[in-house]
Amino acid sequence: MNYFLGIAFILIVWFLISNFLKKRRLKKFRAALSNNWGKQKKKTYYNFFVIGKYFYNNSHKNKAYHIISDKTAIDFDIDDIFKFIDRTSSKIGQQYLYYKLRTINTINELLKFDELTRIFKENKELSISCQLELAKLNNNNSYYLEELINDKQLDKPKHLWFIRSLTIIAIVSSILAFIYPLFGLLLIPILAINMVYHYKNKHSVTYYLNGVNQLSRALKVSKKLSSNAKIASHFKDLTFINRIQKIKFKTEFIAFEKNVSNEFLFAFWFLFEMIKIMFNVEYLMFYSFLNAISKERKSIEDLFLFIGKIDVAISTASLKSGNLKICIPTFNELNTLEVQKIYHPLIEQCIANDVTLSNKSILLTGSNMSGKTTFIRTIAVNSILAQTLNICFANVYNAPFYKVYSSIRITDDLLDNTSYYLQEVLTVKELIEASKDKMPCLFVLDEIFKGTNTIERISGGKAILSFLNKVQHTVLVSTHDIELTELLQKNNYELFHFSEQVENNELYFDHKLKKGKLKTRNAIKILELYNYPLEIIKEAKSIENKHFS
Repeated sequence: MNYFLGIAFILIVWFLISNFLKKRRLKKFRAALSNNWGKQKKKTYYNFFVIGKYFYNNSHKNKAYHIISDKTAIDFDIDDIFKFIDRTSSKIGQQYLYYKLRTINTINELLKFDELTRIFKENKELSISCQLELAKLNNNNSYYLEELINDKQLDKPKHLWFIRSLTIIAIVSSILAFIYPLFGLLLIPILAINMVYHYKNKHSVTYYLNGVNQLSRALKVSKKLSSNAKIASHFKDLTFINRIQKIKFKTEFIAFEKNVSNEFLFAFWFLFEMIKIMFNVEYLMFYSFLNAISKERKSIEDLFLFIGKIDVAISTASLKSGNLKICIPTFNELNTLEVQKIYHPLIEQCIANDVTLSNKSILLTGSNMSGKTTFIRTIAVNSILAQTLNICFANVYNAPFYKVYSSIRITDDLLDNTSYYLQEVLTVKELIEASKDKMPCLFVLDEIFKGTNTIERISGGKAILSFLNKVQHTVLVSTHDIELTELLQKNNYELFHFSEQVENNELYFDHKLKKGKLKTRNAIKILELYNYPLEIIKEAKSIENKHFS
């Protein structure tokens, strides 16, 4: 008797201590979330192969207003922008944020997302409570929930009828063995055959195991999140929770093995495994589960999107609550682009600039290193963020609702044996095709056709830039070719430039946008400042004065 009382006492003490430690960890985690509200994540590893899986695999992006292409994503450092703005708490949230950054939907959908963001921005305590729940899906395995939505379903094996027959024989033999022990001997060959099929099917079960385990967790998290009236009122249809609840048993049965993480449960594992093998429980349940998953794919995706939208809305609310200068964008149908104090979020102490255009495009000239490319990237990055998260790194952003295209980082494609110039020709051709769109497009080009000779670069560049600059579109182009300024000024291009000063034998850039065309050059001056031989400097200046003055 004393022995049992001792065990009971130890179990009660163990439970109380565990509960106390759990509450203390939770309190500490809540405090950390509160302290980090509005701040950028630190020392976070980003695996964009898995983060981008939902974006690349889902079919909905084909119906979107516009998709940011891989080429444009590279041109504007979208992966680095993602790292900067990411405040999500779950892996599902990360996947949805990446999808959102690359997928521009309608203005109405954008404003609906902003309503959800406002709920969390105005209620920090609600945000922290939701982050605590979402953090339960921050395990790397949570990336695999996406596979239940987008991966090709396994086909049912043709011999499933044979497995069912073996199961019936095993059940009947087990019952008869109590009356006629001889029937117990029949269970030995049945067990051997079932074992072969069981472990042959094990790799299929293992493939789904991570996603299945996370589905069960995601269901619990979504039920908790939906219990809040403010959140529930934003989402009109939450019936997916009940539909997934109906397959909960099958889900948790398949996920059981993944959750055997302590000695107490593991003690029953061998007995449970033998029962599963003898009666093909796992085999039959697995294909029943796949059938249920196939029928409820839309519900699972609704669950994924529900969690993702909440997490990204909280992330955006946190971003807005930080110390960054951020504004809410406005959109117009007049082809007017107005930005005030706009800056690039990835550049520390970035110089902010203003520009206003009305039915015009920008031809931007400037010295080397003066900030031409950075400026046109700044406008484009903020356009993407305006149309995906309803935020801008500026005091004012007012522009059309653009489809964004670019030609900035061009490289030789050695695998396809494509030269730099041909690669650029192919990229610009995509922009020309896009310019036929009746909806407003933003075309961003840096040093067009720099892979060819001066005469053809200027003549070809002028013809293409004139073609792109249709009445509904805006073109931002940077160039070293001063000649283009004279040719394009008549084609609704407004001229701007960046310039430099030389102070104490050092180049100084103020990175301020100035109206008009560049009237100075600095390439030879840079050679001089870096102590190139005097004869080179003299000859270069002589040729410049003789032929280009």
